[in-house]
Amino acid sequence: MPVQYIIAGVGAESIAGNVEEAISHGTLAPGDALPPIRELAGQLGVNANTVAAAYRLLRDRGAVETAGRRGTRVRDRPATTPRSLLGVDVPAGVRDLSTGNPDPALLPIARADFRNSAAPRLYGEPAMSPELIDYSRTALAADGVPGDHLTVTSGTLDGIERALTAHHLRPGDRVAVEDPGWANLLDLLAALGLSAEPVRVDDDGPLVADLARALGRGVRALVVTNRAQNPTGAALAADRADALRNLLAARADDLLLVEDDHCAGISGASLHTLTGSTNHWAFVRSASKAYGPDLRVAILAGDRRTVERVHGRLRLGPGWVSHLLQDLVVSLWSDDAATRLIHTAEQRYTGNRTRLRAALAERGVAAHGRAGLNLWVPVPDETVAITRLLNFGWAAAPGTRFRIRTPPGMRITVADLAADEIDPLADAVAEAVRSTGRRYV
Repeated sequence: MPVQYIIAGVGAESIAGNVEEAISHGTLAPGDALPPIRELAGQLGVNANTVAAAYRLLRDRGAVETAGRRGTRVRDRPATTPRSLLGVDVPAGVRDLSTGNPDPALLPIARADFRNSAAPRLYGEPAMSPELIDYSRTALAADGVPGDHLTVTSGTLDGIERALTAHHLRPGDRVAVEDPGWANLLDLLAALGLSAEPVRVDDDGPLVADLARALGRGVRALVVTNRAQNPTGAALAADRADALRNLLAARADDLLLVEDDHCAGISGASLHTLTGSTNHWAFVRSASKAYGPDLRVAILAGDRRTVERVHGRLRLGPGWVSHLLQDLVVSLWSDDAATRLIHTAEQRYTGNRTRLRAALAERGVAAHGRAGLNLWVPVPDETVAITRLLNFGWAAAPGTRFRIRTPPGMRITVADLAADEIDPLADAVAEAVRSTGRRYV
């Protein structure tokens, strides 16, 4: 721990709050060690049990971790410093390809009719729209996902969090996640005090050997993105899905499987679900990415117990997701004009990914992105590559937001690229990568 900072407080809550404030202000940095319990208790003049309780609070809040002989240290990604802040300042005049957003011009919600003639919904009525249930069951069945038990949540991350907490995961429990992976999910695990067990991905999805190792380490849940994986654009291939199912079958009774289908409709890849591999599962399909990020609606299908727990906890909190939003989702999913626009968006995103990957390959730069809105470009040094790219007039997201143990990279969002931007962008990326001192392929 830096010698210039002295922890203060007299009770467990005040001690924990003092440490959290120091982490938030950067006075305590990731990896810094906190004093041993008895040592700090002596300094503060309190009982050792008080300090132990403060450290437990900090672990539960995702701020610190116990690292064996290394003692208690600030987490590499403490929940108080979200990965979303690990971005890049985009100067005026620089083309921003760091956001991960869809093209606003291709969002059906921008053209939706928000008038609603349905009767007002009152307390005590069913939480989920019957029309949304019917439509979702039909759509999910077509993709091989059972829709017998359904609920609706406020977006993908909300659904994932509710599925994890429904299974009573405790601080310190391990959850297998993709590496590189979705920054918001990694932040969520830290906030819940859960330990992220990294599973590397290639273009075809999670690596079998990595998942086997994670299962052997006793993970209690697995969160996997079937297609349009963020940030790499991976899409689970049929043979990879078969291999993963065989692995998961050995843990069918005690492992929670959560599948993230956030890019349905615009991913540019077929769905290969792992549903059925485990007895406890949740499949979350969001409308937000394809139809509008402000449309905070996701369908959660799962086994009976998981869905009942999620629904029950929703009832004790927000109660239900607004039926105005549910009805709007059904109307958009059923609208022919919206469907055509979604198809156009999928073609546009696929074309942009394909053309940019080809242009980079021509320049000797490898890039990944079989599905979705992004390309992942491995780089020798993120800081140098991102800075150089900014100097050339382009902004990409640094890979540190998404990585746990995997090598450096950067994410480039292709959603609203124009055709005449492909070659200039490829030239800039190639130059930014090569300028770090060696050719990187």
